[in-house]
Amino acid sequence: MLQFDFDDSLGYWVCSTSHALRRALNTELAKEGITYRQWEVLARIALQGELSQSELADALGIEAPTLVGILDRMERDGWLDRYSCPNDRRKKRIRATEKAESVWVRMVDCAHRVRGQAREGLSQSDLDALRSICARIRANLEVPLPVKPTAATTPVTAADVR
Repeated sequence: MLQFDFDDSLGYWVCSTSHALRRALNTELAKEGITYRQWEVLARIALQGELSQSELADALGIEAPTLVGILDRMERDGWLDRYSCPNDRRKKRIRATEKAESVWVRMVDCAHRVRGQAREGLSQSDLDALRSICARIRANLEVPLPVKPTAATTPVTAADVR
């Protein structure tokens, strides 16, 4: 039988909380006729500014062909503009349009409602501690784990062959 102590799993806590936040935001966005992926695209542009399609796909953790369909719809709806990069005409850059501003305001309103629900019963010191803990965990994970010696990685010495 598969066994794992999920109650003691930091990854499980973080991922299940992230999924709950995403589901709640997706529900609110759907009421506005907006998808979570559209939110992700505009949020990333709001955070980082204009991006190439490949930079955007990498930032969102999705494959470029998946992103193309999302961008096609957003461009058709007038929320985005794709243009050739001046330095490399093969690359497409993405920028939000003026029309995206009103959509973005609705998206942010949805995010604020979900944030309010998520923060219920939490004090400012709880939120400060959470932010600090999350930052520390991210910093910890930026350092590669040491390689655990195995038969394949441990050099054979003269003492081993006697």
